[in-house]
Amino acid sequence: MEIGLIALAIILATLLGWLLKQSFNTQPWVAEEMGETAHHGPLGGSSNTRLIALLTLLAVVTSFFALILSAYALRMELGDWVPMTEPQLLWTNTGMLILASLAFQWTRNGAVQGIASRLKPGLILTGALTAGFVVGQFVAWQQLQASGQLITDNPSNAFFYFLTGAHAVHILGGMYVWARATTRVMLGTAEGRAIRRSIELCAIYWHFLLLVWLILFGLLLST
Repeated sequence: MEIGLIALAIILATLLGWLLKQSFNTQPWVAEEMGETAHHGPLGGSSNTRLIALLTLLAVVTSFFALILSAYALRMELGDWVPMTEPQLLWTNTGMLILASLAFQWTRNGAVQGIASRLKPGLILTGALTAGFVVGQFVAWQQLQASGQLITDNPSNAFFYFLTGAHAVHILGGMYVWARATTRVMLGTAEGRAIRRSIELCAIYWHFLLLVWLILFGLLLST
């Protein structure tokens, strides 16, 4: 379990390091252009403000899941803990979330490189795969309930429902921002640099939640 907590810390440290590297590597003329158009950002603030907001969110989410995993580790030590059998559907759901993250990265690369033709199909594909993941998680819950593994039957069941539910809620929060960015792309109402920045930040969030899920899934399978 300590490995899971360390891994979550590494996720945040890696993202912070990557973002800092991107900031230091930004060419002066690019920074100037972004500064001139920052007030046109899709969230109503500057690029730096949105970046800080994302970093703060990632820190909070990391702390949240780290605390839950700490409670998970402590609760496992008690004698009434009975490991549950995870639905096989979780493997399919995991595959969809991996593909969603890859699709968002492909879209992000297109936005950075100025390949506008990638944006609409990339965002739609990302949304469809991510929605498929969330729906799949709900179906997995239904399968567990149908097999008699209810949330009140055992502490391990309760933690499974809570962990998967909490992760799904964070995914849905990301889907709201994705929907705003997608709407602007579809309607053509967003300035080029602004939508590029929005897609970049969304892609980071998607990769982060994928890594969190892989850690959670691995721990659930091993315990």
